[in-house]
Amino acid sequence: ADGHPVERGPLQSRSRSKSSWQSANRDDGNDSDDSNGLLSDVVEGIVERDRRKMEREVVRVCSFAWGVITCLGAGSITAFSLYGSLLLTRLHYTQLRVNAVAIAAAVSMYLPVPLFGYLCDRYTPSPLSFSSGFLFGGGYLLAALTYKSGPPPDAGGSGWPFWVMVVAFALIGAGTSCMYLAAVATCAKNFGRGKHKGIMLAVPIAAFGLSGMWQSQVGTYLLCERLEDGKCGDVDVFRYFLFLSILLFGIGLIGTLGLRIVDEEEEKYIDEAVEELERSGILGENDFFRSRSEVQAAYGTFGQPDDSDDENQSIVMSDEEREARRLEEERGEEERRKKNWLLNFETRLFLKDHTMWWLAGGFFLITGPGEAYMNNLGTIVQTLSPRTLLPSASPPAGLPSTHVTIISLTSTIARLLTGSLSDLFAPIATHHFTRNDPESSSSHRQEENPESTNTHTTVSRMTFLLPSAFLFSLGFLLLSSPFPVQHPQLAHITTGLVGIGYGSAFSLVPIIINVVWGVENFATNWGIVSMFPAIGAAGTVNASDGDVMGSGPWAVWSVID
Repeated sequence: ADGHPVERGPLQSRSRSKSSWQSANRDDGNDSDDSNGLLSDVVEGIVERDRRKMEREVVRVCSFAWGVITCLGAGSITAFSLYGSLLLTRLHYTQLRVNAVAIAAAVSMYLPVPLFGYLCDRYTPSPLSFSSGFLFGGGYLLAALTYKSGPPPDAGGSGWPFWVMVVAFALIGAGTSCMYLAAVATCAKNFGRGKHKGIMLAVPIAAFGLSGMWQSQVGTYLLCERLEDGKCGDVDVFRYFLFLSILLFGIGLIGTLGLRIVDEEEEKYIDEAVEELERSGILGENDFFRSRSEVQAAYGTFGQPDDSDDENQSIVMSDEEREARRLEEERGEEERRKKNWLLNFETRLFLKDHTMWWLAGGFFLITGPGEAYMNNLGTIVQTLSPRTLLPSASPPAGLPSTHVTIISLTSTIARLLTGSLSDLFAPIATHHFTRNDPESSSSHRQEENPESTNTHTTVSRMTFLLPSAFLFSLGFLLLSSPFPVQHPQLAHITTGLVGIGYGSAFSLVPIIINVVWGVENFATNWGIVSMFPAIGAAGTVNASDGDVMGSGPWAVWSVID
């Protein structure tokens, strides 16, 4: 009371020490909680990143598996020779009409491919797979009903007109290109920049070749007409067409959901292509072609969702949320315009490249005769059979289904071998548009592939086309000689050689297009080159309107010119 300090007792001192200790302990606890929270956030971020990576890998692998299954069904047109001869005998079609049906399928299978590829690159493969289901289902159903109706009126029957069968196979051809392109483009875009891009493309392409083999065997031994002794006769074309209609319709619908491209991979390819064009000097830098990170920075972070705040969002969006939604939509629209412009620009560059036209010309010269040979296998086998052959005896040149199997097996083996060998021996992949500075270009390639310093024997993928083309031409030389007439069994060798050359070409050319001109516009570029076999198939098939079987042992010349 007189101003002197009051002495604190022991109890007060202990109380003050205890409160100080509790305060310090609380501070340490807060720091520990902050550290634990930060560590927990880091761990959760790593787990979430790994989970998303695993999801992408699962999508990529499942899409690849369904792409292979899709290709196993898409090549049904390669079994045309299984029932082609029955169109002559049962529907009384002339050889010219049978070839017209085959040409309708070939032309519709190849000519619209650039359009289908354009849609695939810009709208994903799902719409193509969906369309292929209806094209296949409707086409084979229409063909089955036309066959069931019997010969057309102008051939002495009362069945449906001939043009209905042509329309049916035109739908089948379009469905073939849709389903095949959707499956192959999915595999190319998901694995197009990997180390094993060749084999990852060769596997679905090889599966496409196998489809004709297993489907022809099903038709020959399961969906066949039973003879009096219970053995299998000719294929029951009506049931066979119905089987294909149902099967391929289901594959197309499932592929609508099963064929998916990993979004981040496609975005990465688009950004890399833009940067590559800018480095090459072909494309000048401007505001429109900014990297994806720059676009996101320009539009801010409003569009990035926060899952933790979902429960607290109001039913009525605030002005800030509306602005964030608007900015996100603008950013997405800019990304779409960027992608479409880039793909159109690369298509123009592809068409202006003279090396592409040389590649397409060689592809045309190989695939055209191959298509003609496969479409006329049944007639060739009958032509090489002697006139005195009993109806119940097997033709010495073999059954059409046997030749379809040979072509399927040899082309499949050739596709897998060329795909794997090209991955093993091909030089390091360099993009078509490179830097103007050689030193920077070299360092950039080494950064892309650190294994490039390892020296090993390299063989260009183009080189693999030479032995394939030689074996292909050797098969036709054998067919043009007198030996198959004297020894019809040699037709099996011809079929095998044709299958090797045909399969190798159809495996190597899309791989070359993928490696040289990039994966982001693969479906469009491959579709443009795929148009050329249609010209080859239509120009190589020539048939007489008369009786082919009555032209003597050299009647094969009226089938293959």
